[in-house]
Amino acid sequence: MGGLGAAACKEGALALQSVGQPTSAIVSTATKCGKCGPGYPSPLEAMKGPREELVYLPCIYRNTGIEAPDYLATVDVNPKSPQYSQVIHRLPMPNLKDELHHSGWNTCSSCFGDSTKSRTKLVLPSLISSRVYVVDVATEPRAPKLHKVIEPKEIHAKCDLGYLHTSHCLASGEVMISSLGDPKGNGKGGFVLLDGETFEVKGTWEQPGGAAPMGYDFWYQPRHNVMISTEWAAPNVLQDGFNPADVEAGLYGQRLHVWDWQRRERVQTLTMQDGLIPLEIRFLHNPAADQGFVGCALGSNIQRFYKNQGGTWSVEKVIQVPSKKVKGWILPEMPSLITDILLSLDDRFLYFSNWLHGDLRQYDISDPKRPRLVGQIFLGGSIVKGGPVQVLEDQELKCQPEPLVVKGKQVAGGPQMIQLSLDGTRLYVTTSLYSAWDKQFYPDLIREGSVMLQVDVDTVRGGLKLNPNFLVDFGKEPLGPALAHELRYPGGDCSSDIWL
Repeated sequence: MGGLGAAACKEGALALQSVGQPTSAIVSTATKCGKCGPGYPSPLEAMKGPREELVYLPCIYRNTGIEAPDYLATVDVNPKSPQYSQVIHRLPMPNLKDELHHSGWNTCSSCFGDSTKSRTKLVLPSLISSRVYVVDVATEPRAPKLHKVIEPKEIHAKCDLGYLHTSHCLASGEVMISSLGDPKGNGKGGFVLLDGETFEVKGTWEQPGGAAPMGYDFWYQPRHNVMISTEWAAPNVLQDGFNPADVEAGLYGQRLHVWDWQRRERVQTLTMQDGLIPLEIRFLHNPAADQGFVGCALGSNIQRFYKNQGGTWSVEKVIQVPSKKVKGWILPEMPSLITDILLSLDDRFLYFSNWLHGDLRQYDISDPKRPRLVGQIFLGGSIVKGGPVQVLEDQELKCQPEPLVVKGKQVAGGPQMIQLSLDGTRLYVTTSLYSAWDKQFYPDLIREGSVMLQVDVDTVRGGLKLNPNFLVDFGKEPLGPALAHELRYPGGDCSSDIWL
């Protein structure tokens, strides 16, 4: 990748990437670029973007007993449409048991200043098969089609990596995908680099031999010459289900890896106190910001990472969700299991989902060191009344929440993947985590299929309210109940776009 200048798009993006340049100067430079590239000049400008009308999300059949390929679903989310809250298209993949999971774009707001770039392809890495699908969403946005398939053997041969997770577009015009392991399923946190035009596998982003011991998610912030990655566990540990003994054996991650963005080298490792299984990581959207948050799933906490005056990085716990003492579950204490986190584009609110406890939370992060809970809503979960789990001791609730029924459908599972509208007023939620863990923790999710819900957000005082008129029931799919996962809008969103 070379230095910061080398990593920029051909024209215009150099101005976007000037280290230390005031945000106002960056916006004015970018908005003078004439016919601009994809995305928006700044996060605040993105908030003024059009309302989302379509959502793309992968649907998984692995571990469900249904012998059908995973597929990309297109959902109509325009309230004025007669097909509102319906799946309007399904694009099946050509192989079985890929375990589609997360997705990213061929290009995004990091290339805003380059008029030769356009956001036309959705990149879908497979968590288990290590295959990468490139989908054309521009020719017909309501009916995407397969553009290219990158076979695992090419990734194995050129990168010695597999089990692919997060895909981010870079200002260089390339696409970078993180890995959980090597081709044999051992832990290996490296990064596959694709050409953003041809989608040829170029090799690894990191220097040879420089991969982290584990991998999962990542976020980069070029003005601070940094990328930070997280870790789940080796694929061989997690792929068939969760075993508490593996935690005791130290086989799950609890570290953040700090990388020098220019040199592509790991320069620091941060071991987090109580920070077991750090999954999704988000810098503040402001490209000058030198801090962000990571959700630690098994630790059930949010940790803030930040840059020190000397240029090193530190991490501290800022939110802890207490475990509940329970009866009728696999362990005597149930963690909340924080599985997804989001930051609003104006960096005012942090959202996260507690997949096991069943609640979605909104925190005011005006003071990032002291997040303040301002919104909470229960959307299913393991502790609902009438279920198999009895709560014996709860530091937060006086009684177990009621099961959630939307449009006659009782929701199985708990809130998991979340996506926020550009203006910050709508949250979309799905309920599947990962097929093997779904099967273990929520067997009814396999039988009933997951759902997609929509929650209205109060962005003035804080607060979350379910939209009772919105339900996508993936239990009624043509080939049988499916597990729907991460959500993307055609125009980009707050977890796919990075600004320079």
